[in-house]
Amino acid sequence: MPRSKHGPSIKDNETYEALRRDGASKEKAARIANAQAAEGEKTVGRRGGKAGSYEDWSVEKLRKRAGEIGIEGRSKMRKGELIDALRNH
Repeated sequence: MPRSKHGPSIKDNETYEALRRDGASKEKAARIANAQAAEGEKTVGRRGGKAGSYEDWSVEKLRKRAGEIGIEGRSKMRKGELIDALRNH
């Protein structure tokens, strides 16, 4: 069961909990919740949808992006696995 208070690192507990219930990782939920608390929900919501579909990316670009966000085991992943890891990180 998730804790209702996550300490000072989480700025918006309600958003964090909702994202975790929806299956977001702890890191992703914290990143979104803190951005919303700092900048507002509408500002954060407008950011999405600017990148192209991962299916259109080369494996090399997918691996580079996975490295940027710290996904382990990326060098052995196939394209589909990389896409899944990036979407669910």
